[in-house]
Amino acid sequence: MTFFRSKLASPLSIRAAAVVFTLSFSLLPQQATAKSVNISSPDGSITLAVNDDNGPSYRVSFKGQTVIEPSQLGMAFKAVPGFDTSFTIASVENNQVNSSWQQPWGERQTVVDHHNELLVRFNSSRQLSNHYQVRFRVFNDGLGFRYEVPKQNGLTGKVEITDELTEFNIPEAEQTTAWWIPARGWNRYEYLYNTTPLSDIDRVHTPFTFKLKSRVHVSIHEAALVDYAAMTLNQQRTGRLKADLTPWSDGILVKTKTDFHTPWRTIQVSPDAVGLLNSDLILNLNEPSKIADTSWIKPGKYIGIWWGMHINETTWGSGDRHGATTSETKRYMDFAAENGFDGVLVEGWNIGWDGDWFFNGDIFNFTRSYDDFDLKAVTDYGQKLGVRLIGHHETSGSVTNYRNQLDNAYDLYQKHHVSQIKTGYVADGGDIKRIDENGVARHEWHDGQFTIGEYLHSVKEAAKRKISINTHEPIKDTGLRRTYPNWLTREGARGQEFNAWANPANGPEHTAMLPFTRMLAGPMDFTPGIFNFDFNNDNPEKTGIRPQTTLAKQLALYVVLYSPVQMAADLPRNYQANLPAFQFIKDVPADWQQSQALAGEVGDYVVFARQERNGKDWYLGALTDEQAREIEIPLSFLESGTQYQAQIYRDGAKAHWLNNPYDLVIEQKTVTAKDKLTLSLAASGGTAIRFKRIR
Repeated sequence: MTFFRSKLASPLSIRAAAVVFTLSFSLLPQQATAKSVNISSPDGSITLAVNDDNGPSYRVSFKGQTVIEPSQLGMAFKAVPGFDTSFTIASVENNQVNSSWQQPWGERQTVVDHHNELLVRFNSSRQLSNHYQVRFRVFNDGLGFRYEVPKQNGLTGKVEITDELTEFNIPEAEQTTAWWIPARGWNRYEYLYNTTPLSDIDRVHTPFTFKLKSRVHVSIHEAALVDYAAMTLNQQRTGRLKADLTPWSDGILVKTKTDFHTPWRTIQVSPDAVGLLNSDLILNLNEPSKIADTSWIKPGKYIGIWWGMHINETTWGSGDRHGATTSETKRYMDFAAENGFDGVLVEGWNIGWDGDWFFNGDIFNFTRSYDDFDLKAVTDYGQKLGVRLIGHHETSGSVTNYRNQLDNAYDLYQKHHVSQIKTGYVADGGDIKRIDENGVARHEWHDGQFTIGEYLHSVKEAAKRKISINTHEPIKDTGLRRTYPNWLTREGARGQEFNAWANPANGPEHTAMLPFTRMLAGPMDFTPGIFNFDFNNDNPEKTGIRPQTTLAKQLALYVVLYSPVQMAADLPRNYQANLPAFQFIKDVPADWQQSQALAGEVGDYVVFARQERNGKDWYLGALTDEQAREIEIPLSFLESGTQYQAQIYRDGAKAHWLNNPYDLVIEQKTVTAKDKLTLSLAASGGTAIRFKRIR
């Protein structure tokens, strides 16, 4: 059977309300031998074929070229037969949507949702667990699909999933380049990315990005991960990637009940690397906001009592070098107010940091402060200055201890007008500690179903008190910021702190890799803006451990690596020592009207342009790996017929990340949308530009 687009489906204004065209039908008895159904993206570039020959499967092509070969669908259960090869297509239903919606904050204010939908119902002739459906949505930039399982004989209540059979079969695996980090490892998501033939991977995290021989770029991920286990990918045979769900400590993958549906399995497709960066597919597959009034959710920029601990100037624990003191916080608040920052993050204020805090999860107290930190005094002081305290809760992976204190801890913050919290879940992979209903300690994965529920619980409880969350050591982003806009940002990759103490530190290609991999999932609190790279010079054991970038590249990160809350991560004195360069950090917004990726290749270089929210100015960020390069960029994104003052922060002629990282040139020129700029990027260098509208 072939899917035919309804003639009633004419193009609609993207600002119109959602309109859905629906055509429903069931296969007639004489059509029971039908084997396939097809659907294409609105522009016709992507075609999905669903087939029941040898069991349910799907196939994806892009402009006539196969990007996903026939791949199995299905799942297995503990107590009843699974959805296996005995199932055939029973009926189909199709919808078309062309609408738009507004983000309260984000890379762009208006998001277009234009897709064709195909709902395929599969049946089996047996008595138990004999029907389910898969909903496919095909966009111009990719597709998503999810399983939907209703109540039925054998599946009337509690359900335990022991396997998901979903496959992603990739053609020409030996000639396909993959960029990946390992899954189910000790360090969660915090690894340097590998670049290998796809045939070399084992078990990997998503987003998983690869380039086919034809140079078509594809990224596999998931959207709307709620009450389910995270999906990793396990290569069974060369090119055959199978969904590998993260298990509970008892080995069960998912514990749920009917009716249920899975998260969306997503496949983003683009003819080049840049197209992946301009995709809104993940967001569009999430539900609209469950928070009616989002006016209290505030993007912004912050500084913090944080970097000093990483470079060993101060400590999280109490003592002579304790960082989180009342006086130090007030000093940071003064600096924030003088320079236009919204908040000050304070880590190490609460009882529990003394000793090796990595293992202190059971003793952290989230309502008691050290004697040298007065929560009321600092929040009252901040309110007078217009600077908020950004709260901090480190759990060290002991989530039961955290949940037991959560209500009181959030109530305390609400009482003192703390409207943002950075939460932390530092623990090795597989070592999240929960206490079960019998009082027995169990150890779970960060990306297992249990912990995923804990992350979302904290976000929901925070929303009740008009508090936003920035999660570190998180579950990967799957677009839930649309549904819960107070989930502002998260970590989920190697951030700036690895440049303070890790051996190796993040290499020159790392931030050229993140936009095409980790950040396809959503915002990241990378914490850019280090101005002093010499903090380890007096320590022979750490010589060479520092940001492997130029100063200009640190500025470019504010545009390239999106987050609605951006940190100026260095110490105030280092900004005061270089006020001309600091001006860009003061000027650059953290919220955008629109964003465009202009150029780039995975792990090599990337160029972004973004327009400030509710404003006329544009900002550009460009950065490169260890290879110096020149990139010509047309300025056609600027408003036509308008002049702009381009305030340019670029690498100097002798700049190099290794031996001359501070060589920075600041210059101005007048430009219009008709002009082009040639960006000269040093080795691991960058360019940051503010285009200030003149007239």
